[in-house]
Amino acid sequence: MTSEPQDQRPPLVAVASADAVLRHPEVGEHLLTALERERAGRFRQESGRLDFTAGHLLVRLCAARLLGVPADGLVLAQQCPDCGLADHGKPYLPDHPEVHVTLSHTRGVVAAGAGFRPIGVDVELAVRGGSLRAVARRVLTPGELAAVEASPEPNLAFLRQWVRKESLIKIGRARLDTLGEIDLAELPLDVPPGAPLRSRHGDLHLLDWTDREHGAAVAAVSTAAPRVVELTS
Repeated sequence: MTSEPQDQRPPLVAVASADAVLRHPEVGEHLLTALERERAGRFRQESGRLDFTAGHLLVRLCAARLLGVPADGLVLAQQCPDCGLADHGKPYLPDHPEVHVTLSHTRGVVAAGAGFRPIGVDVELAVRGGSLRAVARRVLTPGELAAVEASPEPNLAFLRQWVRKESLIKIGRARLDTLGEIDLAELPLDVPPGAPLRSRHGDLHLLDWTDREHGAAVAAVSTAAPRVVELTS
């Protein structure tokens, strides 16, 4: 395990195909808790079950890399702060309360993060049934909406702001009903595939990138600069 002080270690984030995570030699469905397996079984389609499973395994890999421990020794739980139920809500590691974890999954692609500071991550496919722009006026400020509508690819521009704002929800800086009050209009909307784009918003570090293989928009946010890691080889 690294001797670097915990508060100086950057949060780690990863994005991968669900298939790649499920093939990873360090993890498998046997690591899921009984509740996670029950939740996975609720999906009507096998693809949804596999995406859910891969997301819950990838977050274990991120936390294991952060802590320098085997992934098979980590237990993941969730709890809703509103209703108190344990089958949804913010994920956490009961045995490592000092670690913050986050995860997201969409069709065939998953993202996850772990850090000693709050961290949020979100991933969405650029190609999807229906348009997220249907909710644009509810979640964007006037400045953000104008920039999105002026973009050569407004759907992709909105998707970029959407994953950023979802990440803010994940770290507790926003709620669905307050997204329209958070103005990220100063941030660039075009994030070409390749190296992640780093930016700041107040005290927050944002990391944006476009997953080249899947064309997915990914965003991570933390009070410390996140680092992208490869965890699926």
